[in-house]
Amino acid sequence: MDDSAPKSTISMMIVLGSVWGLSEAALGMGLRSCAAFVSGSVMTGAALFFLAAGWMVSRRISGVFLMVLIASFFKMFDALLLSLPLKHGAIGNPIFAFFMEAAAFVIIVSIIREKVLKKPGGQALLGGLSAILAVNFFPLVKYATGVPACVVAGTGYPLSLYYIHFAVLVSIVTVPVGIWVGSRAGSFESHMIKIAAKTRLDLILSPVVLIVCLAILAVLRLA
Repeated sequence: MDDSAPKSTISMMIVLGSVWGLSEAALGMGLRSCAAFVSGSVMTGAALFFLAAGWMVSRRISGVFLMVLIASFFKMFDALLLSLPLKHGAIGNPIFAFFMEAAAFVIIVSIIREKVLKKPGGQALLGGLSAILAVNFFPLVKYATGVPACVVAGTGYPLSLYYIHFAVLVSIVTVPVGIWVGSRAGSFESHMIKIAAKTRLDLILSPVVLIVCLAILAVLRLA
């Protein structure tokens, strides 16, 4: 795979990454340390939705990881608003999860044949396998941040693995939807290029969405 993101996709990656970052902060609104019940599984499905959409727009590894960096920036901004250190479990661990979800998605999408991914069943398979791999990567977080993954009460079993079935069920739905959204976004961007409006898209849409999402997060946290 070519891992250089063309300039024509950068603005859409910023838009998708910003909305993803805001959604992660919103979904984790009440969290201060550990995920609760299936919340981590829901966030895995949400992350894979945005990764699938971004992949359809860019078809580049760098495009996917640009979104990860933007979503991570939102978590860092959230840490500032909450006066939390970056290695806090509610900040560092989700950022680690972003990278593991992206790595899992890239690995699986590289393995599944293109013609399979054109079918709803293949897209659901991509979602399910990506979720399985990402969830199994997550317990390694203690080696990255020093904060172990949350465990089921009264046991040492990682919460993410305990609810892996839920993460898979959510992801087999969110990934096909993400692919559909990404294909529509790609078509929109192509249309902008054809009518010579691409410069306006780059200079106006992406920074506006980024700023608005940051403002919404600030209002949610400071209200």
